[in-house]
Amino acid sequence: MTNLMRILIVDDEPLARTRLAALLGECDAAEVVGSVGDADAALAVCAEKHPDLLLLDINLPGVDGTTLARRLAAMPHPPQVIFCTAYEQFAVQAYDLAATDYLLKPVRLERLRHALQRVQRRGPPSAVQRPNLNVRLRDEQRRIALDDIYYLLADDKYVTVHHRDGEALIEDSLRQLEQSHGAHLLRLHRNCLVPIQRLLGLKTLADGQVVARLAGTDFMPEVSRRNLPALRKWLRED
Repeated sequence: MTNLMRILIVDDEPLARTRLAALLGECDAAEVVGSVGDADAALAVCAEKHPDLLLLDINLPGVDGTTLARRLAAMPHPPQVIFCTAYEQFAVQAYDLAATDYLLKPVRLERLRHALQRVQRRGPPSAVQRPNLNVRLRDEQRRIALDDIYYLLADDKYVTVHHRDGEALIEDSLRQLEQSHGAHLLRLHRNCLVPIQRLLGLKTLADGQVVARLAGTDFMPEVSRRNLPALRKWLRED
């Protein structure tokens, strides 16, 4: 982890977010990179800005904080999590989720500083390596980090990688990519894979077609009927 700790605040109460941001302003080497009120927005910020730490409320609208923590843990480069909640009864669950700390509201400055010190002592997840894809770009070979990728679309014999800096071609098939990076990719359709941290949710259109909402892009790829049950189950459980 860098000397400057990049922190995302996730709480559905604006006043709570404001108070946490003010407290962080009193802490050394703490930078707030985002302040959001729900899990979808948190996943979008994580996919784009890769914070080191989330200060995470448990009682969120829609997807709750513990479910969000499970989804974050599946990312190639997961941030640490400190739960900030008014409820004591979730402490055991937070321990099971390997949270770095558990703060009760109202959060006190000295307690927050102590929690941030624990984050620094734990450091980044050294056992987790950032997966890459080898791609071809203008007849050159290069690597693209998996968490910089929005989605992968198959067309004829190539797969187009849509990523943060544009597009690139890869000769591996989607099936080969699933075999080599299956822990980090989800199948939406026979011609589409997405990194798991990009999937925010599913949307049903007026004609009954289901599409996926992805972090970092307005493109919403089609979801096949075959893959729909598994994706819905993943969104519920993870």
